[in-house]
Amino acid sequence: MTFARESFIVFRRQLRMNLRNPAWVIIGLLQPVMYLLLFGPLLTPLVGQFGVDNAYTFFVPGMLVQLGIFGAFFAGFSLIGEWREGVIEAERVTPASRTALLVGRLGRDLLQLFVQAIILVLLGFVMGMEASLRGIVFGVLLTLLLGGACAAASNAFALTTKSEDVMAPVINMVMMPVLLLSGILLPMTIGPAWLQTASDFMPIRHVVDAVRDSFFGDFANSAIVWGTAWAVVLFVVAVWWGTRTFRKENA
Repeated sequence: MTFARESFIVFRRQLRMNLRNPAWVIIGLLQPVMYLLLFGPLLTPLVGQFGVDNAYTFFVPGMLVQLGIFGAFFAGFSLIGEWREGVIEAERVTPASRTALLVGRLGRDLLQLFVQAIILVLLGFVMGMEASLRGIVFGVLLTLLLGGACAAASNAFALTTKSEDVMAPVINMVMMPVLLLSGILLPMTIGPAWLQTASDFMPIRHVVDAVRDSFFGDFANSAIVWGTAWAVVLFVVAVWWGTRTFRKENA
């Protein structure tokens, strides 16, 4: 059985599970939609500081990244349930590649993220967002890359801890500085110098800047290069960690 076939079998099973219980998909989409509806209008008086004519042109790319990060970080919770029910051990005794066990799950997560991203972008246009098709395509691709990294890391961490009670507070602890220092809600340039310096050490901040600049159509900006590089690095490291975790004998 080829690697692609093995990955597809895992992907198909995971997709069926999601379709039977789409609660996580709906909940994952509701949060950024609520931000668009309730937080977006508060940015209108500040639009002059964003370098755009419409606040949603600035805000939607940030929400896109938030959707990729926060939704993917919770992917591991379902994996803990599968481990507890013996599904993971049953998969591990098959000749299937350990990498395929991870890639199949990532395929499900990326498809879910892609559908949610399209809905979010369409809502942005309804609210007056202005962006080029090329910029949207590039921004969504970067979001998928980052979301894949977060999903792979979430799966690896889930198999490492095997406990929702451990995983939940750790994710919440990580998500707070990411949300505040990555410029998802507000540009870091309006903050004090020390806060801007701190945000420079947040890799996701560079991804947010890259997605935002792509929506602006500013592909000549160095932020595009840095953001793309960080997204690729995070994805490669997370997939390596996830594959390594699935291969461990005591996983």
